[in-house]
Amino acid sequence: MDSASDTPTQPVDYAALSAGYGALLGALVLAARRRDGGEPLRPGELVPLGAACFALSKLVTKEKAESWVRQPFVEERPGGERRPKGRRLRYAVGELLSCSRCTGAWSALGLVALRVARPQEARVLNTVLAVSAVNDFLHGGFSALCSAADAGRPSEGQGALSRRAPRAEPAGPDRARAEDAQGDGGGGRRGRAASG
Repeated sequence: MDSASDTPTQPVDYAALSAGYGALLGALVLAARRRDGGEPLRPGELVPLGAACFALSKLVTKEKAESWVRQPFVEERPGGERRPKGRRLRYAVGELLSCSRCTGAWSALGLVALRVARPQEARVLNTVLAVSAVNDFLHGGFSALCSAADAGRPSEGQGALSRRAPRAEPAGPDRARAEDAQGDGGGGRRGRAASG
């Protein structure tokens, strides 16, 4: 991130964002104090709330579906590069919307405020967002496993496997048998017979 002196902003622009965040945080603290019933958040809610915050900030800063939120403040270039638009406060907001950690702080404030003001509705929203975050992590892990498995395979023109013609993918019970046969590392009986 560029230093403030290297951007078309003034310190007062960042101060305005900080003051807005501080005012909202102060209002949240006062609202939480006025509510009866003990702690506004139970310790068991912190992990799901953190996952919900991750999902919301990622949605706002990265996903195409929410580009309309960023459009007035962020120029989205080919290749995924994002640059803040304009100058002064508009540019500072563009920086905020380009940073998932920065937007995460604002997301946390909003999600906790909703939890304090409307606990039942907040639990539903936080659950949906937390499940979305878990989904993201599972898809990321699955992609990493697939990439690692693909990296271990011979490339075009190498080894005996590349000389075979591609086969049609079997379906139903035939697929299960084919997967069982491939699970022995040699491609089933035919692989063992060919190698020894």
